[in-house]
Amino acid sequence: MSKRGKKAEQLFRDGSNCAQAVFCAYADLLGIEPELAMRLSASFGGGIGRLREVCGCVSGMAMIAGYFTGSTDPADQEAKAENYRCVQELAEKFREKHGTLLCRELLGLERAEGSAVPAARTAQYYAERPCEQLIRDACEILEERFAQLADEPEKGDTDGNMGCV
Repeated sequence: MSKRGKKAEQLFRDGSNCAQAVFCAYADLLGIEPELAMRLSASFGGGIGRLREVCGCVSGMAMIAGYFTGSTDPADQEAKAENYRCVQELAEKFREKHGTLLCRELLGLERAEGSAVPAARTAQYYAERPCEQLIRDACEILEERFAQLADEPEKGDTDGNMGCV
């Protein structure tokens, strides 16, 4: 596991949600202050606000993809398409590993619990949830796609390519 994967796992163990864990593990490399990174990714935990929809790990990956490939010109359709392609590639890699992008399915739930209150972080919580593995896998997928996020850049990667490879 990469040092960023370990950092993400520790962020989760310290109480961050899955989206925060993935996004904030790379915030310093992106030049984003830790507090701002935590705030920006806060709403995506629990499958977006505990709705148990898209897994927060996938949302964290999408936020990082947006940093590297996101369009700043609303009229630039090709830039939007490139970003969407990148997000779709990342999401498909996650789906290949886990069979779904949905938080509730990853947790084995039939539907959302209907509560906004996060579950208490107990030993049982960590033992029953696949979240730490999902976080590690999301980091691995990101580091495969964006060489500049990996512990050590790949040999020959000196062109500064910020896009999805």
